[in-house]
Amino acid sequence: MGTERKDAFVAKVVGRQTAGAYGLLLLTTFFWGANTVFAKLAVGEISPMALVSLRWLGVVLVLAPFAYRSIARDWAALRARWPYLMSMGALGLAVFNGVFYWAAHHTSAINIGILQGVMPMFILLGTFGLYRARISLYQTLGVGITMLGVAVVGLEGDLDQLRKISFNWGDLLVLFACVLYAAYTIGLRRRPDTGAVTLFFALASAAFLMSLPMLLTEVNLGLTQPPTTVGWVIAALVTVFPSLLAQIFFIHGVQLIGPARAGIFLNLVPLFAVALAFFVLDERLQMHHLVALILVVAGIGLAERSSMLGGSNDWSKADNDDVDKGTRSAFRRRKKLG
Repeated sequence: MGTERKDAFVAKVVGRQTAGAYGLLLLTTFFWGANTVFAKLAVGEISPMALVSLRWLGVVLVLAPFAYRSIARDWAALRARWPYLMSMGALGLAVFNGVFYWAAHHTSAINIGILQGVMPMFILLGTFGLYRARISLYQTLGVGITMLGVAVVGLEGDLDQLRKISFNWGDLLVLFACVLYAAYTIGLRRRPDTGAVTLFFALASAAFLMSLPMLLTEVNLGLTQPPTTVGWVIAALVTVFPSLLAQIFFIHGVQLIGPARAGIFLNLVPLFAVALAFFVLDERLQMHHLVALILVVAGIGLAERSSMLGGSNDWSKADNDDVDKGTRSAFRRRKKLG
């Protein structure tokens, strides 16, 4: 295979990987946006920690029939990394959701909308701090613009709302939750060498186990709301979409384009939540929502500009490693086929 043909094939593979990652991450953020609506519908129907425990138990039960063979095959790798799996499942899945659900009971929607926007910045800074990965000017500007879009949603297009913002216990919980999920996103780069389903089953199992102490604490404090009929339905929906499909898609997305670039898409979560609130909760869709959407899409496009420049890109080394693994694997398969 000549050099030009090889370069063309590599470019084609990278393009497909990037397009596939974009689709997976868009669906991921849509499902996580839906989780905000589910959380609102769950008030009075099921308590936060009960919902966290049921969602991960549901994921384990759904995945078990499909994952047992891959688990048996990858058992040695999983057993060797069990401290990693328990930590990731606890921090990124169980504790994150528990902290975030409780935060919603102690702070305003405006504050949550703004504070969620810092998560990609935490991811970029964490990637830089741990791996000394290069953060390009385009990535920095892109994150800033997407955060501005999130702020427009939170402020409802009215700068006078800034006067009403105050940090309280709930705000600190949101920030803490963002740090936890940023650490989870970055930590996926050190995942065991297993299939995505195997990895997620292990993480979901760890999340369920680590959610039990939180549920017990909720029970001891007398704050548990046993699920009603609607609560059971909400738990089922949360299990399938924000928990099962979204997490698998997110793991694949990080594998394809790396944590720093994947983290940019997290800014779409509040915007999808707004759109779903309009259709499901009958909330008004106003001009500032459209402005925010344009800002977020433009920010993602700017942050991704380096990937469209071919050889003169500013991808971080951490992201390059993930992309190059898939490219080399595809190239080897192509050579075997002649």
